[in-house]
Amino acid sequence: MGGDVQIESVSVEETWARLRSDAGSVLIDVRTGAEWAYVGLPDLSSVGKRSVLVEWQDFPGGQLNTAFVDRLAEALAAIGANKDNELLFICRSGGRSLGAARAMAAAGYSRCRNVADGFEGPLDPNRHRGTLGGWKAKGLPWVQG
Repeated sequence: MGGDVQIESVSVEETWARLRSDAGSVLIDVRTGAEWAYVGLPDLSSVGKRSVLVEWQDFPGGQLNTAFVDRLAEALAAIGANKDNELLFICRSGGRSLGAARAMAAAGYSRCRNVADGFEGPLDPNRHRGTLGGWKAKGLPWVQG
């Protein structure tokens, strides 16, 4: 598999439905530690899960995390997930998570999905996020990091 692997995009509502209905599905948040701390995290406690947190890029430099695939593979193994579990990748608005999903698909994980609009969604006319789409705007459970 090359870098052009087709990754299905799913809405935040569909993501939440899949996390609730499939015990093996995993939400992987690839934002930065600063985003987790200051913007918040999806709260999966009501479905007995926690997001797996692995940065795709560092902050503030934005350098690609070259150990991403290895670190995520270790984190997945630690929770009993394997290459057949559905992996749902989320970032701020859907860009970094798509890259992360492609990287894991290329590493042999067969059910990688990108969460469309991410945690905060696209910019609104006032250049603010969190109003037009994404996990928070759709009223899905979240907590301040």
